[in-house]
Amino acid sequence: MTLEPKTAPPPTYAIIDVSGITDPAVYAAIGPKGGPATAAFGGKFIARTENIAASDGTPPKRIVIIAFESLEKAKAWRASPAMQEIWAIEDKASKSRIFFVEGMTQ
Repeated sequence: MTLEPKTAPPPTYAIIDVSGITDPAVYAAIGPKGGPATAAFGGKFIARTENIAASDGTPPKRIVIIAFESLEKAKAWRASPAMQEIWAIEDKASKSRIFFVEGMTQ
């Protein structure tokens, strides 16, 4: 009997599309909190920028892309108490959306 090797789940990317920042001073409070809250779940920032070149349509004001080992880790990060505090700040200071995108296994 041959056992099939266990395959790792595909990586998941959290995509945060910030279409506008309504209160830059309040929004700035996210920076020092976001890194530690994300690292606690193994998240790694791939992009965190306002330097976006539009190809078609209007680009977001800011884009954040975070890589996680799995969808489960991404969901746990999103639901964590530390991130709930950050989402409350984000809701007060910006207009944004978040998506989880399944990556491809390499």
